[in-house]
Amino acid sequence: MRAFFTLWRKELASYFFSPIAYVMMMFFLVVMGFSFWLLVSVLARGSVSVTIMNELFGSIFFWIAMMIVVPLLTMRTFSEEKRSGTIETLMTAPVSDVSVVLAKYCGALTFFVIMWMPTAVYGFLLKALSPLAAPVDFGPMMSGYVGSFLVGAFYVSIGIFASSLTRNQIVAAIIAFALISVAFFSGFITYIARDEFVRDLGAYFSSVEHMRDFARGAVDTRPVVLYLSMSALVLFATVKVVESRKWK
Repeated sequence: MRAFFTLWRKELASYFFSPIAYVMMMFFLVVMGFSFWLLVSVLARGSVSVTIMNELFGSIFFWIAMMIVVPLLTMRTFSEEKRSGTIETLMTAPVSDVSVVLAKYCGALTFFVIMWMPTAVYGFLLKALSPLAAPVDFGPMMSGYVGSFLVGAFYVSIGIFASSLTRNQIVAAIIAFALISVAFFSGFITYIARDEFVRDLGAYFSSVEHMRDFARGAVDTRPVVLYLSMSALVLFATVKVVESRKWK
């Protein structure tokens, strides 16, 4: 356990010593800030038809930020270790492959959470600056953050897996973006399929529908179990990829 926390602290600290981490954080906050500005502009015109939490946690800007930032956040986790040759030193240390994968995953996920922290002020600003608009319910806001965390945890696991496949960071980012896109767009099957079973299956995997539910304050255990189990499955696959070096 001590080895895991040591690796986790090392992985988390590496983000704060990397310029790309600050660029990613700035990009994320700019995109989310622009989305918030649009929401405030709509509310300032007196519109009451806007569902505030859906605009914060389900807009196109939300998904753009998630699908671009996560691959860039995770692309270096294993690929940089392979490129620099430090992967062999790390893997011969007295730590298990599972600890290494989990430490890198938790480090990336922790930084992902840190990126989201400044956005917590949006709810308080809305409550203070738009008292005549629809009141801000902090319950749906909290569940929206829970949904963002779960989706982010799944996407980060995909990014870690993609990084374990190659020594090139750009290739890792492209693979992660492609896999995340497949996971995201698979949910749209529910809108185009004719078979009812296929539509129901698409709705079960639809991140958009899940975030809409979370933004309404409806925390369903099914998407929670889905994202946790899928994250665990992808991390298990990552461990097997890392272990495959022993077979060569």
